[in-house]
Amino acid sequence: MDAYGHLNNTLYFRFFEQARVEWIEQLGFPVRSEAESGPVIIHADCTFLIPVNYPATAEVRLYAGRPGRSSLMTWYELYVEGDERMYASGSAKVVWMHVETGKSAPLPDSVRALFPD
Repeated sequence: MDAYGHLNNTLYFRFFEQARVEWIEQLGFPVRSEAESGPVIIHADCTFLIPVNYPATAEVRLYAGRPGRSSLMTWYELYVEGDERMYASGSAKVVWMHVETGKSAPLPDSVRALFPD
């Protein structure tokens, strides 16, 4: 919480991150340090629309855009359980990266398969 009794702004990014990690793991890519390649974030933003007051249960909706060679955009909407108003929105650009080289890698075919032409 911040000085005004609101959810601290850094926590919105943590909620978006948790939704993204759960989504990526549901795709069959467990987030672990020994993987050869995996997703990294090169840009993230958040627009704070309504302050979230304690106590509250956050709900995050995640949407993904068409993939590029090695990246895709994700968008987020944050709601409070029991309230239809959107409290925050955000986005993150996800790039698939070779862990050893630190360079971008083509998105796995299984990720591409989620976005038929």
